[in-house]
Amino acid sequence: MRKPLPVRRVAAVASGAAASRRPAPALTATPLDYTYDGTFEGLLTVLFTIYDWKAAPNSIQPEATAQTGLFAQPAHRETDEALAARVWDGLLRTMDQEARTRLYHVFLSEDVERELLIFRYVDLALRSPQDVADNYANADVRRVQRLAQQMFREKHRMEAFVRFEKTTDELFHATIEPDMDVLPLIAAHFTKRYADQRWLIYDRRRHYGLYYDLSRTDVVQFEQSGPASTAGVSATVLDEREPLFKVLWQAYFDHVNIPERKNLKLHRRHMPLRYWKYLSEKQPREMRFEPIQNKQPLAGKEVVAGQKRLPE
Repeated sequence: MRKPLPVRRVAAVASGAAASRRPAPALTATPLDYTYDGTFEGLLTVLFTIYDWKAAPNSIQPEATAQTGLFAQPAHRETDEALAARVWDGLLRTMDQEARTRLYHVFLSEDVERELLIFRYVDLALRSPQDVADNYANADVRRVQRLAQQMFREKHRMEAFVRFEKTTDELFHATIEPDMDVLPLIAAHFTKRYADQRWLIYDRRRHYGLYYDLSRTDVVQFEQSGPASTAGVSATVLDEREPLFKVLWQAYFDHVNIPERKNLKLHRRHMPLRYWKYLSEKQPREMRFEPIQNKQPLAGKEVVAGQKRLPE
């Protein structure tokens, strides 16, 4: 089932259309345990409800994985797109656009405390007379900044480490398994860079992907019929030239490698091990590496072929 790629918008906790900043209401009602549908728009709806009901959250959890205690005060909220839009727009009255974007990145980080962290950050922004983004004395502000930086690094790595394989029906397929949900953030990059070919990037951990059909990029979801045994697609659906491309790709990396400058510690820091199973250059070699014989002996020394010989 395909659906259009959603445009993520954050909401504003303040109601009304007035541009002036209003103080946040006191949360005097009995605290509740909120649940939502797991989407960012659903979380924004919960944020609106917290201040509308004046009830602080004991917990905020996706309904599918919610764990409630014996004395919990459950309160489920259905997603309201209109309320979510009001919350997203209203946040600009208390923080700048960059700080607002960090909240979306924190949500995509899938941190175990992301919902309450976002609420505490928003509540601090509503009650602070100064820009909350500069308040690094606050632990929540530092945590939001750290998660946003981690998301940026993960996004950058995915844009660099995605390796496509061509199938028999002219579709370029790539499998990824990032630590964070980066697909919504890399969609624009790959849509612009590979605008002349059909491609699919599938997140194996979250069981959904991005599909570009030469006109637009859609979110696609797959039903998981059983445990996946391999990291890539079946060899029966790959283009017959794909094994050759893989060998050429590996040969290129072998020949640009400089063994004398080998530094595995630095290499793993820039290219963590968890990405290796999806990189063509890291797969077992089907052909043994043979260095290029491009040197000629000269009076007990070696010079690169093509250079001028020095007079004796």
